[in-house]
Amino acid sequence: MSFGSDIKNEVTRLDVTKEELISELSAIVRNSAIIDKKITIFIENNAVARRIFKLFKNAYDVSPNITVRKKYFSNGLSYILTIKNRVKEILDDLSVMENDKYLDIPKEFIYGDEDLIRAYLRGVFLVTGSINDPKTSRYHLEFLVDTETYANFISNLLNQNDLNSKIIKREKKYMVYVKEAEKISDFLRIIRAYNGVMYYEDIRIYRDHKNMTNRLNNCEQANMDKIFITAANQVRDIEKLKEYDIIDLLDDKIKEVIDYRLKYPEASLSELSEIITNETGNKITKSGLNHRFRKIKEIIYNIENKK
Repeated sequence: MSFGSDIKNEVTRLDVTKEELISELSAIVRNSAIIDKKITIFIENNAVARRIFKLFKNAYDVSPNITVRKKYFSNGLSYILTIKNRVKEILDDLSVMENDKYLDIPKEFIYGDEDLIRAYLRGVFLVTGSINDPKTSRYHLEFLVDTETYANFISNLLNQNDLNSKIIKREKKYMVYVKEAEKISDFLRIIRAYNGVMYYEDIRIYRDHKNMTNRLNNCEQANMDKIFITAANQVRDIEKLKEYDIIDLLDDKIKEVIDYRLKYPEASLSELSEIITNETGNKITKSGLNHRFRKIKEIIYNIENKK
């Protein structure tokens, strides 16, 4: 079972108020029903089908007729819920239709406060939503809806909760999506999928920690590479001084760093300064060492320019 199915199964077990029930059912019917003289809803998730049956029963004392069919080319089942009684009353009450006219956006009483918005978004997610398992390579939550006007409506509801949703056209439909891991986790809290939140946060924190560790390791490796390259260049400069046979002519401080660099060819400047300080009793800083190696470069530069 997918992570998205787990989330849907979890929220189908929620108890809600009568007002929240109406908002959730309004979103479900708006996004999944075929409406003529009856209401027909096609669902592939068994728990969602049972949830819809329960919502109709509790709200309108109507028991949808359920037909179960085997899906072609797969072993799954699809569920068809049909409501033939009180159709006009139900559609008006859910703000899906008014005076036999289809409403693209429900009236404000359906989403008039924070709890109703949560319920409405839960209904939208149950029938149009999908969410990636946080173990996968990318974080992604999406809703696939039929019109641009409705997509903007859903995006606005999400963004009232600071979820930073975006919209993109997808063939004949519109996708409302959220990409940020923290925002997706917030959405799960909004629809009250608390077990999903804990799972999502555990995986997200693990992934973030792993990514940070990898970045630190990469940074450490880059620093080590830089240290080795710098040390190798310094050894190479010393070998040039040997070729020119001028080391004996240099002052004692330069000779000292030459001796210790050749003795510790892979040490960083910090390590080398500590070694020289401890072994000679003469304190020298990393900056002081760097100055002496620059002096060696200047000597080589001057010799080669004269040549």
